[in-house]
Amino acid sequence: MVLLASKPGVGTGTTECWASCQRHVVERSQRARVCGSCLSGGRVDSWVGSLATLRPAPRDALVSARKDPDWRVRWAAVRVDARSRGIPERRLLAEWVAGTPVSADLDPCLTAARAAAESQQSSANFLKDAGARGADAAARVWARREAIRQALELELYSEDVAARGPALAHLSTFLGRKPARVLLEAMASRPEGSDAIGASALMSVASRQRTSVGRLLLEDARPTDEERINRLFAVYSRELESLQPELTAPEARRRDAAVLSLGVYGPLARKEMERALEDPDTKVRSSAARRLAEADGVSLAAAAERHLERREPRVARPWLEAMAREKGCAVFLLGVAGDTLQPPEVRGHALTALADCRESEQVRLERLMPYLRHERPELRAGAVRVLGTLSVRRPEVLDATSRALEDPAPEVVAAALEVVAGQRQSTRGDTAAELLGSDHPLVRAAAARALEVIGRAAHVKVLASCLREDPVADVRVAAAVALGRLGGPHAAAALSDAVARDADTHVQHVSREGLRRLGFRL
Repeated sequence: MVLLASKPGVGTGTTECWASCQRHVVERSQRARVCGSCLSGGRVDSWVGSLATLRPAPRDALVSARKDPDWRVRWAAVRVDARSRGIPERRLLAEWVAGTPVSADLDPCLTAARAAAESQQSSANFLKDAGARGADAAARVWARREAIRQALELELYSEDVAARGPALAHLSTFLGRKPARVLLEAMASRPEGSDAIGASALMSVASRQRTSVGRLLLEDARPTDEERINRLFAVYSRELESLQPELTAPEARRRDAAVLSLGVYGPLARKEMERALEDPDTKVRSSAARRLAEADGVSLAAAAERHLERREPRVARPWLEAMAREKGCAVFLLGVAGDTLQPPEVRGHALTALADCRESEQVRLERLMPYLRHERPELRAGAVRVLGTLSVRRPEVLDATSRALEDPAPEVVAAALEVVAGQRQSTRGDTAAELLGSDHPLVRAAAARALEVIGRAAHVKVLASCLREDPVADVRVAAAVALGRLGGPHAAAALSDAVARDADTHVQHVSREGLRRLGFRL
């Protein structure tokens, strides 16, 4: 047992399984063959199934396992015993419940109630077809409902965090009441100091049901529940407060993970999710939109349509970005792009999002042509980005990209440079290098990012000049990244100079990382 518990990666379920197996399997040779399954199974009842591999099935171990304090072990023992006898497992369960003296039938009744709840059924339905004694067993279980309620409530408030959620879910199914209602009733006899335990149980149920604690509570709220609901809200508010550092972390990955974790709070985290809709990172914004739709209990498309009714570019963008990952995204986004009642910027956002739609390859170039030639640069830029999803071998795609690189609008040229980089159009390296001299910082930064992918040694000099002389920090950052990729002595010298002299700390940091990439120790 000591050796097992000390093994790296061995969880609580494994050690509990081992202890349970040792408790019920007495014979050493059987232990060797059965208890080892705990290592691979990881559940407290993993060992019980291995008894079926022994011939004959050890009756003493199966009888003993029915007395285990964990219902999963007891139910597993009934199932293995039923298989060994060649009879239905529910029939054997009913015989066990009905055949046990009333003075000692709580464990069988509790086992039946929880096995039924785990199958999302009432105990009456679960035992309905359990043979001649099914009805009698169901009646015995229901007669014990108060004792079963007390036992499950006790487990709901246990120190074992993993046990709380299943206990609440099972009690809810057994009583035929919603989980929030069951918890609120249990809280009536519990001190406020235990509210965090009940709150964690409801959160576990919400995750299991793919909903949120906010929706579970608000859907079942009554005026008389206000005081207890406020107690739970206070717990969840403290948890949301503890998430604030992650929601504002410098790394987009951490912010996105924090937004995803808001989903289980639902409407309670609306303020945090709405703030994340304005995050600088596309993925974080999309995650926030999805979580908000879930909080409202509607599809993402329905939520997006509702927000698009406001016809505000800032409001529309995250919903369009999120829709780019949904089934039917091409039809939806093209519909928004073609909606002349929407502002041009919103229509442009729709086309930009279309570039991330998995169905965009089904979009024929003829559908894009009106937008590629549209008078509004927002729509031309969005349409150009969709070109990046089409085959680079198609001459019409290359022609459209060439025209976009000469467009008078900087956002269109920048979009074309993104396509050049994304499709690795290496023959356009010199064009990108020339655009480093553009009057527009948006174009210069996009050109430097393109050279990071398609640049050659001949382009290092112009990138080095850009890193030294460009007045815009974002452009210098892009140039530093490109130099760190291309390498060579001139690139290293320019990066070293930026580390020592650049006034912007982000440029210094990126330049330092570029030098590390090139093998320099700093």
